[in-house]
Amino acid sequence: MSAWQKILLYLGVLLIILSFVWPYLSKLPIGRLPGDIYIDKPNFKLYFPITTMLLLSVIVSFILWLFRK
Repeated sequence: MSAWQKILLYLGVLLIILSFVWPYLSKLPIGRLPGDIYIDKPNFKLYFPITTMLLLSVIVSFILWLFRK
């Protein structure tokens, strides 16, 4: 099995797992963490989830580190 086939297999399994736990993940307060920037003005809305992006980056990096070991 080539490396690309393994990557696609792992991504498929990950998507299947995420589809089963999505209802529970949507109830978590991820996306409105302290440190996320939210500006709401009359004609302008800006949402920049800095803290959420950092947290997800750490989690994904850890999962990828586990797969490489």
